[in-house]
Amino acid sequence: MGQIKNALIRYRVIDKCLRNKYKPFPSKEELRTACEDALFGSSEGESICDSTIEKDLFFLRMEHDAPIKYSKKNRGYYYDSETFSLDDIPLTEDDLMAIRFAASTLLQFKDVDMFKQFGFAIDKIADRVALNTPELAHDSTNFVQFETGTSVKGNEFLTPLLQGIRTKKYVYFEYTSFQSENKTKSRKVIPFLLKEYRNRWYLVCFDTVKLKIITYALDRMSNVELSENNFTENISFDTQRFFQHAVGITVMEEAPEKVIFKAENIAAKYIESQPFHHSQIVVKEGKNKTTFELSVMISEELIRAFLGYAGEIEVVEPFTLKNQLIKRAKELLSKY
Repeated sequence: MGQIKNALIRYRVIDKCLRNKYKPFPSKEELRTACEDALFGSSEGESICDSTIEKDLFFLRMEHDAPIKYSKKNRGYYYDSETFSLDDIPLTEDDLMAIRFAASTLLQFKDVDMFKQFGFAIDKIADRVALNTPELAHDSTNFVQFETGTSVKGNEFLTPLLQGIRTKKYVYFEYTSFQSENKTKSRKVIPFLLKEYRNRWYLVCFDTVKLKIITYALDRMSNVELSENNFTENISFDTQRFFQHAVGITVMEEAPEKVIFKAENIAAKYIESQPFHHSQIVVKEGKNKTTFELSVMISEELIRAFLGYAGEIEVVEPFTLKNQLIKRAKELLSKY
């Protein structure tokens, strides 16, 4: 949730506290605690500092003419007017939807092992995000559905793998590859990065036997264990640049290639609105077809993405990619 949305919620929490007749004159500490509880399901005060509350009070006075006063006798804040309420200045419809969607997104992950420790906080956000705004009371799942995976196999390894990355520990596990006739082999790796792709989690790591960086799927792992020893190898790995030429999860040692393809105009609209890769550009717009160019590694994910458009895409170059698609098309045709 962005800083602006957090601030809007804090304003309403403060407003609610100042209008609470059963607990009048809240102190700065009590306001901060209430905001912590509303936003994060915690009152430990680790996320909101006193200066933030001071700025919020100043903003409410200046921007909303809130009659906020401080009582030295009661050592707390109060409204000098019994009729003032911030509810008279409602959130916009866009604000309401953005906050609700953020809460709905968080709810998807509350049962994933790595996020279970935050389950209470996530529930708090979902329950309290309305803050007396009836517009949010209706469950958005009735009209908005997020993409979710049908299986979470392997997600139980997220926590130990993340711990291994943070503490720089070797990781041991058994791995069953789809491409090796379901044979299971032991692996010892140096973990670098956890990456999600199409509702599956992957570990990018340095394999100490193969002596190269490899990506392993968590749903094919078993018996994951952390070593007590820290790894000492000095291996260069740039998280931001590793996938820069990749489509999907596959990264190869080969340099990226220039790919040129033509798409029929209806398909081109979809492809332009959701590019295969960030390097994708439009080279030419014709009467019936649009020509695109991108610089990527030729991976299985790219091939499957192109095949998803069937006869609506024609690869012009490179020739090797074109041949692979021709071969796949012939294999498909032979089955019908």
